[in-house]
Amino acid sequence: MTQPPLEPEDRPRLSADELAALLDTLPPEELISELETLHPEDAAELLSRLPADVVHELKPGQKLLDVVEEFADDDAADVIARLNEDTQEFLLEELTEGETVEQLMAYDPKTAGGLMTTDIVTVRSGTNAGQAIEQIRKHAGEDGKSIFQVYVVDESNRLKGVLPLGRLVPLAPDKPVDAVMDEPEAVAAPNEDQELVARTMARYNVTAMPVVNDKGLLLGEITFDDVIDVVEAEQTEDLLKFGGMEALDTPYTQIQLGKMIQKRAGWLLILFISEMFTATAMGRFEGEIQRAVVLALFIPLIISSGGNSGSQATSLIIRAMALGEVTLKDWWRVAVRELPSGVTLGLILGAVGFLRISIWQAVGWYDYGPYHWRVAFAVGASLVGVVTFGGLAGSMLPFVLKRFGFDPASASAPFVATLVDVTGIIIYFSVASVVLSGTVL
Repeated sequence: MTQPPLEPEDRPRLSADELAALLDTLPPEELISELETLHPEDAAELLSRLPADVVHELKPGQKLLDVVEEFADDDAADVIARLNEDTQEFLLEELTEGETVEQLMAYDPKTAGGLMTTDIVTVRSGTNAGQAIEQIRKHAGEDGKSIFQVYVVDESNRLKGVLPLGRLVPLAPDKPVDAVMDEPEAVAAPNEDQELVARTMARYNVTAMPVVNDKGLLLGEITFDDVIDVVEAEQTEDLLKFGGMEALDTPYTQIQLGKMIQKRAGWLLILFISEMFTATAMGRFEGEIQRAVVLALFIPLIISSGGNSGSQATSLIIRAMALGEVTLKDWWRVAVRELPSGVTLGLILGAVGFLRISIWQAVGWYDYGPYHWRVAFAVGASLVGVVTFGGLAGSMLPFVLKRFGFDPASASAPFVATLVDVTGIIIYFSVASVVLSGTVL
């Protein structure tokens, strides 16, 4: 006797490993068909991970509606925003919380309003603990929704206080919540940038943060799981930009070859053209290289040291900017700190470079010629100048990019390396021309 097909909610749940295996092994087109065979919660997880170009092609239908119903309202807004217009209209009309989801979609997805959920527990000021716990039971329902804290509001829905569950549960049923609630210190405005939201939650060490408008009305809350996603996405985007390419909006293993090339080619071409200035600088000193070939041996040493110094400084400043430790107005303070740091680091590397040439000459491992002391001094002095300039340029480049409206992480490391390559050549041969004048030059 043929068994009737299982209802979606009766189908067995997949483990995290099984779901990951589906995502890793099946092409996007087959993943879409898998939505029909999965438990609604698994299908929702699968849908949230599909590439943007695949999700955009999804058609309206009851199965898709059932899957999206499994999302919290804030997650549903994020998913629906990736769909085509017809599918969006269908879902917003049919969803149980369609009106709420549509309101959330009006916010920029990278703001507090775009991150928040409106599915929260609120109680009126004057409510006692027993009434508050009963309100939590009704809100959680049979599904057992995750609730971190209760929000105390007045009759106009203005936020008055926050009460964590751990403090509410032990209270006597007749104890008024106003007596034990916390003042709402860590709050977000709906248009506040998501990175600032993440920093605020980390600073106050909270698992959830209320979102209020300029009139103090409670709009929703942002939870730590949303912030984790933000931090991961922002760090990934900054890492890719820092390496000189656009951020990927699709997992690496699923992105199309054409899009991969498109994401990488632009910055690569810009940096290639920039590096042409290095060749131009080399050509400018062609005569010096021909007369003192020994100088060419140390070109990679000079320019790589400057590039490394610049990349270190750039990384430090971008991180400080991301954490809010420095702002645009602090550029002078940063320059004053980086200048002596660069000189000191340059002296250390310069001394090592000087000793290296001297030792190699003394033990006979290489003959740098009769003026080896001058060559050693030229290399050492150049390292001081190049490393100092690299550190200073690397620390200032993020400020310049931010001042003109660019992301400070945008190719900062490749740009500073290119800049120091050119200036390193100029500094090196200018110093060598002075030190070796009247000898080999």
